[in-house]
Amino acid sequence: MSIKSPNISTASSKSPHHVLSSSKPFRIAYQLDTERGNHLADCSKNGYEMETAKSKNWARVVSTTLAAAVISFSSCNLPAVADLNKFEAEIRGEFGIGSASQFGSADLRKAVHLNENFRRANFTAADMRESDFSGSTFNGAYMEKAVAYKANFTGADLSDTLMDRMVLNEANLTNAVLVRSVLTRSDLGGALIVGADFSDAVIDLTQKQVL
Repeated sequence: MSIKSPNISTASSKSPHHVLSSSKPFRIAYQLDTERGNHLADCSKNGYEMETAKSKNWARVVSTTLAAAVISFSSCNLPAVADLNKFEAEIRGEFGIGSASQFGSADLRKAVHLNENFRRANFTAADMRESDFSGSTFNGAYMEKAVAYKANFTGADLSDTLMDRMVLNEANLTNAVLVRSVLTRSDLGGALIVGADFSDAVIDLTQKQVL
């Protein structure tokens, strides 16, 4: 009686083709993962380069715009400012409440300005020697370091004016109003002050003694 031995297949008996076929899925998956990683890296790099290029372009546009604005302001706005100052002077100051006149360091020797409005005007370091400003309004004006030797301010309104270090030797201040004026370190030697109002004015002690 013959006994047929069963066909027992082992791993060693498998064909080479069977072994290769079992390793293909892993190899394909690895290749796919590698390609996907490379693609993501390329996308990230391209995105960074695009953002950098956009930033540089934006900075260039902003710089060009600012330069154009500066040139436009320099070439166009200055005449407008000059026209505005001229307009203010013509209507007697800002909102019509003063002269807005500029006499800084101006030569006003022996000038005659009777009953005029110089409110809030600038006379800083002006030469006003022997000039006549009788009856004129100066309240709120700037007159620091102005030289008004023998100037005539009879009946003038000099209230609230800044007259620091002003020279008023032998000036005529008869009936002038100098309420709240600042006359610190000013020279009033020989000035005529009959009827002048110095209420609340700031005057050095030495000048008070002279007056």
